[in-house]
Amino acid sequence: MFIKQKPRSGERNIFAAALIASMLAGCANSGTTPTRQNEAATTPAITSESQTTSAPLLDKDDNSAAVVTHEKQPDSAEVAAASAPDPAAASLSLDVEFEAEQAALAHAKQQQEEAAVVAAIKASLAETRNKHNAWYRLQNGMQLAAVDNPRVRAQLKWFLEHPGYMQRVMERARPILPFVLDELEQRGLPTELALLPIVESAYQAFAYSHGRASGMWQIIPSTGRFLGLKQNWWYDGRRDIIESTRAAINYLDSLAQQFNGDWELALAAYNAGPGKIRNAVRYNKKRKRPTDFWHLTRIRKETRNYVPKMFALRELFAHPDKYQLNLVPVGNEVSYEIVELDGQIDLALAADLAGISVNQLYQLNPAFNRWATAPEGPHRLLLPRGSAEQFRIEVAKVPPSKRINWVRHKIRNGETLSHISNKYRTSVALIKDVNNIRGTNIRAGKYLMVPTATKSLKSYTLSENSRIAQIQNTNRSGTKRVHIVRPGQSLWSISRNYGVTTKALAKWNGMAPIDTLRVGQKLVVWTKGELTHTASINQTRPTNALHALRYTVRKGDSLYRIADRFNIRVADIKRWNRIGKYLQPGQKLKLYVDITSQSG
Repeated sequence: MFIKQKPRSGERNIFAAALIASMLAGCANSGTTPTRQNEAATTPAITSESQTTSAPLLDKDDNSAAVVTHEKQPDSAEVAAASAPDPAAASLSLDVEFEAEQAALAHAKQQQEEAAVVAAIKASLAETRNKHNAWYRLQNGMQLAAVDNPRVRAQLKWFLEHPGYMQRVMERARPILPFVLDELEQRGLPTELALLPIVESAYQAFAYSHGRASGMWQIIPSTGRFLGLKQNWWYDGRRDIIESTRAAINYLDSLAQQFNGDWELALAAYNAGPGKIRNAVRYNKKRKRPTDFWHLTRIRKETRNYVPKMFALRELFAHPDKYQLNLVPVGNEVSYEIVELDGQIDLALAADLAGISVNQLYQLNPAFNRWATAPEGPHRLLLPRGSAEQFRIEVAKVPPSKRINWVRHKIRNGETLSHISNKYRTSVALIKDVNNIRGTNIRAGKYLMVPTATKSLKSYTLSENSRIAQIQNTNRSGTKRVHIVRPGQSLWSISRNYGVTTKALAKWNGMAPIDTLRVGQKLVVWTKGELTHTASINQTRPTNALHALRYTVRKGDSLYRIADRFNIRVADIKRWNRIGKYLQPGQKLKLYVDITSQSG
């Protein structure tokens, strides 16, 4: 039987303590932070252990139970303190980040400094290279305003599409360009004018045009004489590098002054002649049109394209990188020296003394037509810098009398000075001067001293005769014929005989259509098939290809002079006109002229 007993006081105390502990535990759990709650949920074993062991612990020590329970559940202040960052650790993190940032900045600064040094070195090298390049001088001295219009762009397009041509032009300019720039800079003129020989001749010193223009500046005979350039059998100053350059620059300067500083009109006048450009300007002015070059209409097609070519080249050489133009390096110093002489010298001998080839000598001295320098001068040679001193030493050892080869010629019956000069490839004037002959009469059996070449004439490959022979021996289509010029014949009359154009006939023989011929001269003619007619010489009226002119006879005129001037035959003039025994000044003559063969 069970007897209901009242609890003892000790038991009541234990029960109360347990109840209080349970309440405290509940309060503690309800006051934990979310973080701590999550931690409790993840550690159920610890909570269970504290609940199961609380009773035995309470049996031993009433006060210890509260202590144990308080350790297992920290208050909110402790939780906040535990979750707060450590000031020492935060300070260390900031120091590391600052040091890393400073290191990165220092590295970037070092890279920038190194890049700047490399760029400065490259710029210095480019500057040094450019300062020793004549093309750089040309760019720096440009004074003409750039022109951008369809006509200039069309020419620029052609130059860009022919890079090989541009490279050849620059190679030819290499020995000449520095001197041209020197002359332009001394006068304060636009350095773009150094590009004009590209338009004129592609910097070819031996260029010869259909209008009888010669040399790299393409100066016609009359303009050459006006500019003071000598032209004779031995020497043609229009091809002299020094003399022709100075003459051309002087002429360009005077043209610019005539057209009040308008270089576009001055350049057009260099090509067409100042008179034609003034007429074109007046024509526009009368019609109240603009008178600048780009609006001129009464000018030839050649002149219309001439100035745009010049400004296209200016654009190209002003911005070579933009147009990917690979500039051929050209030094600022001239590559030759001028050696003055006291008399005539055989060019083959001069080449041997200088240690260079005859071809090299001719390239620097293209003005000499024959195998020696001109008897009357100029007595000078242009020689490569490395050869000039050797030449001076060696030529001093050769007396003047030995610098030309002399032949003692015995005059035969029927011989004339002309026959003898042709035989020895020299001039009548020189034979007369050497032998003190005043007239033209010579006696058979007498002796003459005749200067001749020291080597075979084939050795002088760039003499005028050799250049013409090379042109005449060029293979072309058709049948090759040789024509010997007879008295009264001209290129026009011969071309009509063979049914070819005057321009073609001149080209095959290295001539211009308006060049005069000499009796006995050999011409090469290329024809297609057999000749079927020679009607042109016998015609009394011209064909539709000719144009009628009314010519007024001037004082001093003769039929021969008129025929020579217009490349026609004396017999034709007589057939076209009723002419008495003499021509009278003011007399009118009807002439039929091939206009296409007239220029210059």
